[in-house]
Amino acid sequence: SMKRGEALQVVVATDEHSFELDEEALKKVLERDDVRNKKVVVVSVAGAFRKGKSFLLDFFLRYMTRDGHVDGNEWMGEKDEPLDGFHWRGGTNRDTTGILMWSEPFFRTLPSGEEVAVLLMDTQGAFDNQSTVKDCATVFALSTMVSSVQVYNLSQMIREDDLQHLQLFTEYGRLAQEESSATPFQMLNFLVRDWSFGYEYDNGAKGGEAYLEKTLKVTDSQHEQLKGVREHIRSCFEEVSCFLLPHPGLKVATQRDFTGCLSDIDEEYQENLRQLIPNLLSPERLIMKKINGTKVTGSDLLIYFRQYMAMYKGDELPEPKSMLEATAEANNLAAVNSAIDLYRTSMSEVCGPSQPFLSPTDLETSHDQHKAAALQKFRSSRKMGGTSFSQSFEKHLEKQITEAYEDFVKSNNNKNVFSAARTPATLVVVIILAHLISYFLDFVYLNSVDQMVDLCWWIAVLMLTAWAYVRYSGQYREIGKFVDSTAEFLWDQCLCEVYTLVAGKMFAVALPGGKKQKRE
Repeated sequence: SMKRGEALQVVVATDEHSFELDEEALKKVLERDDVRNKKVVVVSVAGAFRKGKSFLLDFFLRYMTRDGHVDGNEWMGEKDEPLDGFHWRGGTNRDTTGILMWSEPFFRTLPSGEEVAVLLMDTQGAFDNQSTVKDCATVFALSTMVSSVQVYNLSQMIREDDLQHLQLFTEYGRLAQEESSATPFQMLNFLVRDWSFGYEYDNGAKGGEAYLEKTLKVTDSQHEQLKGVREHIRSCFEEVSCFLLPHPGLKVATQRDFTGCLSDIDEEYQENLRQLIPNLLSPERLIMKKINGTKVTGSDLLIYFRQYMAMYKGDELPEPKSMLEATAEANNLAAVNSAIDLYRTSMSEVCGPSQPFLSPTDLETSHDQHKAAALQKFRSSRKMGGTSFSQSFEKHLEKQITEAYEDFVKSNNNKNVFSAARTPATLVVVIILAHLISYFLDFVYLNSVDQMVDLCWWIAVLMLTAWAYVRYSGQYREIGKFVDSTAEFLWDQCLCEVYTLVAGKMFAVALPGGKKQKRE
C-alpha cells in the first residue's frame, strides 16, 4: 500500500466548545530532526462540514506520496484502487474535529534548490449541528494563521457568509501592514465543489478566476463590513485564486460502501483534479510559510501554534489587535529560539561532548564571541512589536545563554583529567604524608600525636574506599559529594599552598644563578 503515516489530531475540540493543542502530537511532526530547522510549506484544507475535505486530502496524499508521477503523469492510480489516508466517509456523522496534521512530512526541492518540508492539514468541518459559529471561526482562523496555502473548501458557490469568515483576516492584515510592509498571508484558494453552473463559468482555474472577479466586485447594495473584505482581501494575501470543481458523480454521493475507486468517480471530476492538485503541490508552485516576511521553520511553527492557541482559549473570538500581539510575541520567541540554537551549536563545536578539555579562559573567550553572534542574530532578525517590545525577549535570551554557558562550564570541568582525579590524588597524598609523619613521630617517641596522625590515616583510607565504591556502584551519591568537597577543601586550603611553595623553591634553585641572586 502507498500509505505512510497517519492523520494526527493536533488541535482537539472539547465538549465545552473550546479547543486544546495536543503539543505531543504536534512535536512528533515539527520537532523531528529533519524538520526542526527546515523551512515549511503548510497546506491546509478548511471549510464547511460534509463537503469532502478529507476525500480531497486523500488525493493530495496520493499525489505527494507518488511524487507527482507514476508511469508518466498518472499519479492518480489504478481504476479499482481504493483511497486511503485521512479517514473520511460519506454520510452526515461528524468525522474530523479540530485540526489534523499528516504525521509524515513530504520533502521537496524547490526550483531555487532549497529543500522544504511540506505539511498537510485538515480543518474541522464547520456549521454542522454540533458546532457553534465561534467554533468554526476559531478553527478556520487558527488554520489560516499557521498555513501558507489555505484551500477554502466551499459548496456550490461563494456566499456572503463565506466571506464573513475572512473579515477577521482582512482586519488583522490591515493592522499588520501598518507595522510591516510584508504581506501577512501567502495564498488563499477558494475551491468551489459541486460546481453546477458550467454554462456561466467553465470548470477549473480559468472559470474560477472570472467567477472570483465577479464575486469580489464591490457594489452599493453590499453589507459595509463585507465591502471591506472585498477591498482588502487581495492586499492581505500574496495570491488569491479560485477553482471550480464539478460534482464527483452519483456513485460517490449515494453508495454506502464507496471506497474512493477512480472507476466510481466521474471522468470530468478526475480531469479537474489532475489540473488542481499539481497547481497547488508541484515543487514550482509550493509556497513557504512566512510571518512578518520571514520564512518559518518547523520549530518556529510550534511556537506560533502555542501562542495562537493560548489566544483562542476564551469564550470570545480574539480581536485582530490581540491576534497581532500574539503574532509579535511568537515572532520574538522564534527569534530567541534560533539565536540560542546558534549559540548552543557554535559552543558544542568548541567544547561539546566529543571535544577535549578546554582551558577556562579559552572557554570564556569562545562564550563571549558566540554570545555576541547570538545577540546579533536576534537583533538583526525581522521582529514585530518594535524595539521596546523586543527588549524583554532579549533579556530572556541573555538569561538562557548564561544558563547554557554554566552547563558548558560544568561539562568542560568534568573532562579535566586532573579535576576528575583530584579527590583520589588528594586522599592518596594525605595517606602518604600521614604515613611518613607517623613514622617520624614514632622515631622521636611522640606517641600521643602519632595516634592522632594514625587516625587521620584511617579516615583518609576509609574516605578513599567509600569514594571508590560510590564511583563504581553509583549509590550513596551524597557520601561521594561529601568526600569530593572535603578533598577539594584540603587541596585548596593546604596541599595547593604546600605544592606552590615547594614548586617555587625548586624552580628558584633550578634557575641558573638562582643561589647567587638570592644572596644578593
